[in-house]
Amino acid sequence: MAQVVPAEGDMRRVIGDGEAQPDGEVEGLTDQDLLELYRAMVLLRTYDERSVVYHRQGRIGTYAIFWGHEAMQAGSFHALDREDWIFPSYRESAIGLLRGMPPETVLAWWRGHPAGWWDPREYGVASIAVPIATHVPHAVGFAWGKKLRGENGCAIAYFGDGATSEGAFHEGANFAAVMRAPVVLFCNNNGWAISTPVSAQTRAATLAGKAAGYGMPGVRVDGGDVLAVFEATRAAVARARAGEGPTLIEAVTYRCAPHATADDPSAYIDAERVEAERANECLGRYERYLRRLGLLGDDLVESIGGEAKEAMRAGIAAAEALPEPDPDLVTRNAYAE
Repeated sequence: MAQVVPAEGDMRRVIGDGEAQPDGEVEGLTDQDLLELYRAMVLLRTYDERSVVYHRQGRIGTYAIFWGHEAMQAGSFHALDREDWIFPSYRESAIGLLRGMPPETVLAWWRGHPAGWWDPREYGVASIAVPIATHVPHAVGFAWGKKLRGENGCAIAYFGDGATSEGAFHEGANFAAVMRAPVVLFCNNNGWAISTPVSAQTRAATLAGKAAGYGMPGVRVDGGDVLAVFEATRAAVARARAGEGPTLIEAVTYRCAPHATADDPSAYIDAERVEAERANECLGRYERYLRRLGLLGDDLVESIGGEAKEAMRAGIAAAEALPEPDPDLVTRNAYAE
């Protein structure tokens, strides 16, 4: 089970610092599982960093950075089965890579190329939602439909703290609880909705506390701790499969990068806080944990990093080799003929 840190609002945490805070552990994970989580995080980190460079070179438009969110995405993903469906926001644009989606597909999406629209049934990943919180009711409805059809599996919807201020979130959460829909509502609370801090959005002590109003459990977890995220999501998925309904997970972290490439956060962030948070970001924290276990060394770090970089090099080449789209696509299904 995850180690709970009462001093931080019962926020679940597993990974310590190797000194004052001891490491915990999660039952049921093999050494190979632990390394697969690391590979997933490295792939996501590499994708994000290369995409920022890609944008700066003028090869894609505005890009939503997710640097520092890899633990939330990889940890929750690895708690799912293949029949479980993922409903991402723009901040989880690359999560399909963990289901085998080629990097060029996601890159094409950011380039506005039609090859960036995939068949959701192929990967169990819905289309990326850019409007805030609108996909929460979609995920809930999908999960409810699976329940009505007697099918196994659940859905997970990812959204930021800003989404909890939107009506679509509240409507979806209420419907999910009333219908006992097998869905996990996963909030990545990084402290900022663009430039609006959480303190300006709600007087609630925690976002997880909002779950009580809908009659569902609310769980608060360290969003920079991939093992704590995995454990919390696994429990929520098990609850959904057992017919007990939805769970709201609030994964708490701090945004260390701009909201997107069009954002200048210098006007509102605390630069010292950002530097402190970057020193303990999720990938480095997990790498140090694996080194303490003796599972990871310099050679393996280099090998895994090299694989991710090669995947991105190939993906960028494939995305840019795509033929120019037919301009007629813009109006083909827009007007009656």
